[in-house]
Amino acid sequence: MLRRTALLSLAGTAATLLAGCAENKPQFKAVDITGADYAKDFAPLPDVDGKPRSIKDFAGKAVVVFFGYTQCPDVCPTTLGEIAQAKKLLGADGDKVQGVLVTVDPERDTPEVLKAYVGNFGPDFVALRGTPEQTAAVAKDFKVYYKKVETKGGSYLMDHSAASYVYDPQGRLRLYSRYGSGPQALADDLRLLLRA
Repeated sequence: MLRRTALLSLAGTAATLLAGCAENKPQFKAVDITGADYAKDFAPLPDVDGKPRSIKDFAGKAVVVFFGYTQCPDVCPTTLGEIAQAKKLLGADGDKVQGVLVTVDPERDTPEVLKAYVGNFGPDFVALRGTPEQTAAVAKDFKVYYKKVETKGGSYLMDHSAASYVYDPQGRLRLYSRYGSGPQALADDLRLLLRA
């Protein structure tokens, strides 16, 4: 009887310890992809001033990376707007969040066009524009799909993946944020990463 009581007590203690461990793990709203072996960096893509950028350039900040283009009718402005709103929801901590747009349409998205476009969402947003080959290589590393789709009248749209990738202030890929999650969910996740 004494032995059974001791075993039950030990099992209860182990359960309590395991529950304690689970509570310490952040409960993100986005998909936790910590430890993923892809999307480690977006180098060697240059910004609108021609300066090659890497995730290390934003050390100490949580970074939200989104692949899109300036003539996107819906997904891109919605996503960049949500990043901007999440930064505002964070108050002073919003300055510790970096929004990064990687264009999948370098043909039309000139540095001047990109600079004006991201400036609509905040003065600190960064746009990256590589050659078609660089863009393809980075998109492949991020497992991002994109394709030119011809439209009537000789123009085109870019069909592309719509999620964002979120890095912690140490430059580690942590989250896959689905399109349409909303600024509050993103702000909550960013707050957890900034406090970790």
